[in-house]
Amino acid sequence: MTRLSVEMLAADPVEPITSAGHAQLGIAVLLGIAVIVLLITKFKLHAFLSLTIGSLALGAFAGAPLDKVITSFTAGLGSTVAGVGVLIALGAILGKMLADSGGADQIVDTILAKATPRSMPWTMVLIASVIGLPLFFEVGIVLLIPVVLMVAKRGNYSLMRIGIPALAGLSVMHGLVPPHPGPLVAIDAVGANLGVTLALGVLIAIPTVIIAGPVFSKYAARWVDVPAPDRMIPQRASEQLDKRPSFGATLATILLPVVLMLLKALVDIIIDDPENVVQRTFDVIGNPLIALLVSVIVGIFTLLRPAGFGKDRLSGLVEKGLAPIAGILLIVGAGGGFKQTLIDSGVGQMVLDISKDWSIPALLLAWLIAVVIRLATGSATVATVSAAGLVAPLAADMSTTHAALLVLAIGAGSLFFSHVNDAGFWLVKEYFGLNVGQTIKTWSVMETIISVVAGALVLLLSLVI
Repeated sequence: MTRLSVEMLAADPVEPITSAGHAQLGIAVLLGIAVIVLLITKFKLHAFLSLTIGSLALGAFAGAPLDKVITSFTAGLGSTVAGVGVLIALGAILGKMLADSGGADQIVDTILAKATPRSMPWTMVLIASVIGLPLFFEVGIVLLIPVVLMVAKRGNYSLMRIGIPALAGLSVMHGLVPPHPGPLVAIDAVGANLGVTLALGVLIAIPTVIIAGPVFSKYAARWVDVPAPDRMIPQRASEQLDKRPSFGATLATILLPVVLMLLKALVDIIIDDPENVVQRTFDVIGNPLIALLVSVIVGIFTLLRPAGFGKDRLSGLVEKGLAPIAGILLIVGAGGGFKQTLIDSGVGQMVLDISKDWSIPALLLAWLIAVVIRLATGSATVATVSAAGLVAPLAADMSTTHAALLVLAIGAGSLFFSHVNDAGFWLVKEYFGLNVGQTIKTWSVMETIISVVAGALVLLLSLVI
């Protein structure tokens, strides 16, 4: 999963760093992943070091020059941190402001007061789906995680019972529903109608998120019964405050980046003219970095001021908010470095070459190609773009609805079984305080359920429309 921007996706493909044959390259991928898993589980080595060593090992097994492997790894690490690092940092600052001002307490207390234990997972999946509609996955994570952790802790809920529905809501939106970059690029590649794809995407997303979220979370909570990690939970600030911001002001601050990004997406769809002043303006204010930065600035007035905070406390608050995410940034970055090493080694091209001779229905072929590329590279968006490029000629004779279903089949396949080559895997692992095995039992299985259920629904719809 590092979620790449549309601009990055449009770049020319990177020339492979090795000319190894398919067999050697396939073995190198398996050995590289095995090294990472072994170092983390057996030798208890930090994930950042394990991913770095695993990337170098992959290149060595594939017979690539070490200097090129290092370049690929550092480029992937840099682009990942550049893409999500600032977002995670701004999200952490906003989260700290929410926590210290008592705003997060206000949200959590209101949710706990209104929702019953039975309805809580459904409440979380609804909130995550709404927030996740216009957001990049990583932005949704940093906005939702503080709320998820505090609801689980203070309501005495299983972390998985609350967390899995939230993650499912975000992930389904990312893979199936425009205006996320993956679906948008696939729509463009196959010439599908955006409105039809959006409508069918929402139709498929609803049952998918129910099964992968509230329903699966019952089993995930039994398999992995862990408490919310204390190091990631802000202390309850309200007990030391004479007053705290209102529920409305707090909710508006949280939703502000969501609204700004959604407005950008709507303007892009309605105007579709890069030179238009209105579109260019919304492209700026709806950029995830600007949207979160604006929310942080607004939060000073809507959260900190009502809680009685002065200017002198702002600097210390920011510093404390950034401290817990240093390790997460390095791990997520290293996951992106490993993914880039895989791509530059020619793994994605290898999968495309092998799949050209497969003789199966177009929708199933699109899903399978996206699955294999996702497993090999760890990137949902790379899987989406690669698969869309390969099966695009098949859409020429398709109806409008079937072309939209082709896009959704690709999106569903791109979410299959996130594992150690996916930066999102490490993001979830660290935020939730899980080990590798627990992350696979929960997050990885959840992603697979989303992929399989959505893929099956696409095939069923293709039979009736």
